[in-house]
Amino acid sequence: MHIHQKPIQTNSLKFFIVDQANNKEIARVFLYLLHNDLHIEPFGFIEDLYVEESHRGQGLGTQLINHVIAQAKENKCYKLICTSRHARELIHKMYEKHGFKNYGLEFRMDFVNE
Repeated sequence: MHIHQKPIQTNSLKFFIVDQANNKEIARVFLYLLHNDLHIEPFGFIEDLYVEESHRGQGLGTQLINHVIAQAKENKCYKLICTSRHARELIHKMYEKHGFKNYGLEFRMDFVNE
């Protein structure tokens, strides 16, 4: 048996908010549009939603999530996935408020500092 390789189209997008007072990035999120052979449409994967601690509670995370959801729909994604660590209960509530469901577990392998 031989393992074959086939390039698959992907698209990566970063959305961010800048503090006008000091031109510093204060919030960000990444959206990856991924394809597989099971569906014609892509699926979206959200990573690294982050708001600077001093700017939390101002709705910036909500703005970014709403924007990512709109982008996923505009790109005809059949699903949108996000992951979060177990201890991040506030972010879980925010995701659920926006229609995400706790669908399963994430398994991960880190390669940094090996």
